[in-house]
Amino acid sequence: MLKGHPKGLLVAFFANMGERFGFYTMMAILVLFLQVKFGLTEQEAGGYYSWFYFGIYALALAGGLLADATKKYKLVIFAGIFIMFLGYVLMAIPGVSLTLTLASLFVIAFGNGLFKGNLQAVVGQLYDNPKYEKLRDSAFMVFYMGINMGAFFAPFAATGVRNWFLKTNGFLHDGSLPTLCHQYINGTITDLAKFQELANKVSLTGPVTDLSKFANNYIHVFSIGYNYAFGIAAGAMLLSMLIYVMFNKHLPNKEKVATENKPQVEKKPWALAVALMVGTIVYSIINFGFGVQDIALAVGLFGTFVAWIITISNKDEKPRIIALILVFIVVIFFWMSFHQNGLTLTFFARDYIAKEVSAFTYLFFDMWSLLAVIATIAGIFVSIGKGKSILTRLTGVTLTVAGGVISWYYMSHNSTSNAITPEVFQSFNPMFIVALTGLVMGIFAMLNKVGKEPSTPKKIGFGMIIAALGFLLVLIASLNVISPHELNGAPVPNSSRVSPYWLINSYLILTVAELFLSPMGLSFVSKVAPARFQGLMQGGWLLAAAVGNKLLFVGSYFWGRIELWQLWAIFIVCCALSATFMFSMIKRLEKVTG
Repeated sequence: MLKGHPKGLLVAFFANMGERFGFYTMMAILVLFLQVKFGLTEQEAGGYYSWFYFGIYALALAGGLLADATKKYKLVIFAGIFIMFLGYVLMAIPGVSLTLTLASLFVIAFGNGLFKGNLQAVVGQLYDNPKYEKLRDSAFMVFYMGINMGAFFAPFAATGVRNWFLKTNGFLHDGSLPTLCHQYINGTITDLAKFQELANKVSLTGPVTDLSKFANNYIHVFSIGYNYAFGIAAGAMLLSMLIYVMFNKHLPNKEKVATENKPQVEKKPWALAVALMVGTIVYSIINFGFGVQDIALAVGLFGTFVAWIITISNKDEKPRIIALILVFIVVIFFWMSFHQNGLTLTFFARDYIAKEVSAFTYLFFDMWSLLAVIATIAGIFVSIGKGKSILTRLTGVTLTVAGGVISWYYMSHNSTSNAITPEVFQSFNPMFIVALTGLVMGIFAMLNKVGKEPSTPKKIGFGMIIAALGFLLVLIASLNVISPHELNGAPVPNSSRVSPYWLINSYLILTVAELFLSPMGLSFVSKVAPARFQGLMQGGWLLAAAVGNKLLFVGSYFWGRIELWQLWAIFIVCCALSATFMFSMIKRLEKVTG
């Protein structure tokens, strides 16, 4: 898979593992942490969540501006890693206020803005060399797979630390209890008997006699467990920083390229963009909102970027810039839908997935048994196929047998009923990315040999169709359940909880969609972007993702207002319309890619 690729590719995705670990820690627990710690509603937590993800991607535009202006891509990337590390350290401090928590999230978002787009630009620069140009698409697939290896462990680490701290303090985990604790403290609880029953169930020291003390203690311990999970993310960022410092010599130095023929860029448009970013940051800090005005802000920021970049581009650059902008528009609706996995799909996992599963199903919710299952399946693929040596086949058989035995051991020692946590569902997306990247690459390579590989724009269009199918699956699972607006604060009854396989398979389909769209989009940007706008157009890609992430709150807004199946239908329609738009301009997009 890595044959023929430059060494810098490995440096890039290993350096990015810490960022991915932190990202998936946030995706798994951020909205849950905000609700547990501060008693926020789904709409309020979703609003802050969407602002955070908007900041992560929107600030990449500022990072791209800085790197393109100075050509010191590697230095800007290092600054981003260090700042993100500081942000996670701040998030790991227990007992801070909501204001300081939001400030910590901004620090992480700012560091990510310096880091993310520019690292992607540097990966693209590795393949500007004609020797590697044909490997560009596969390089971004490998890059995408590698960075998600660390992401697989993040939800397990977050859940493990939180559950360990709960157990140390005499409690078990129940995701529905923190809301009931806040309701009890605020005097709004409607079913006291149910609260008492659940409190007794999670108490390891016997029946609860003082519900007020229990409610305060449970919230306190639960939230500190999440703080410690953020601390693990900080440690992962530190490891990535060390790897980057030691091996970044294998990444290209754009600043060393001769600049005598470099086109001059007008100063005023650059100044306008910087002023726009500063204004957005100030607005974000002083006016967190979740309404129409914030949609206007996000769309206005994207529109201003579009007008500005077209204005400063020359005649030869304009067709490429316009093609990229058209793809960016599609990207907005993909991320608006896909990143519901950390928001409404996490709410669905918490409230509508069965709390306990069978011994076999629990294999997929424990990290060690899941690794054994993965080893079993991997061994089968290693041992079969044409042209493989006897040693390779023996290795595959050994892996299959060992993994199978260990999986059986775990299953035989699991209980008939095993509790699962909603955060663990976030491990399936990175796991599927790692598992499916090779398969998807193999399919594209096979089609390439017979001259039928879809163009990059077509792959993106197919990705949108596949994403719609992913939400269709969870829509079907939601048809016969009670909707949040019918509960009036009461916990979801067991009769409305469905098998976890509905959500697991939805994540499987959405991951396939992501592989068709996200790494292909990164490759498309690196291929089409004019030389002097490499970092900036990667920032533009992430700005489009930022607008999509700002629209995430659409999901949390309608959660509790409409039927669940209607909520998922919104994202199906968005993905389907985006695919239609993409295919309507395929010829134009294919023209600029040659």
